Amino acid sequence: MLKPINIFFAYEIKHIHISKISSEKVVPASDNPLDTHKMIRYEIKQIKMFKGFEKVKDVQYVYTPFDSSLCGVKLEANNKKQYLLTGQILNDGKVFIHLCNYIEPWDDLSLSQKKSLNQRYQMGCGCKITTCYMVPCSITAPNECLWTDWLIERKLYGHQAKHYACIKRSDGTCSWYRGGPPPEKDFIDISEP
Repeated sequence: MLKPINIFFAYEIKHIHISKISSEKVVPASDNPLDTHKMIRYEIKQIKMFKGFEKVKDVQYVYTPFDSSLCGVKLEANNKKQYLLTGQILNDGKVFIHLCNYIEPWDDLSLSQKKSLNQRYQMGCGCKITTCYMVPCSITAPNECLWTDWLIERKLYGHQAKHYACIKRSDGTCSWYRGGPPPEKDFIDISEP
């Protein structure tokens, strides 16, 4: 049996929660005997759920492809490392995680990100974040925020991800908002993410 690790879930956020991993097991990807793909099933003990409770009340397992070539996630289960993980809830109620989700050690998150899990991120639920990989790039709708970490820092989770939240304004448009307490009234446009 593997030692537990703590997990925090967030983002596309179809499911967000905190849990401890108590074991991992390789299982078939489907009931079809001709399907040779494998999944890793992490057994977890749920501690806190931020999002997704409308679809599942208690999560016992999370699943990821066995192979990294299929975007499988390998989690350290032999220590007490905590993670922020994002995942999707599949039609059968299983929580699925992969490399395209946001996965970061909890201790590597900024204070702004940690506070935003409880306060700010729900204010951006009507917003879409568009990643800018190369210039030119622009938003195509007023409810979009342009994510430029890759363009500026050559990493997806840089300064902008650590210190800003994409928030919907009262006029329906979305804009980046820098940490601190949530705004009382209106938002200020930030030109430098």
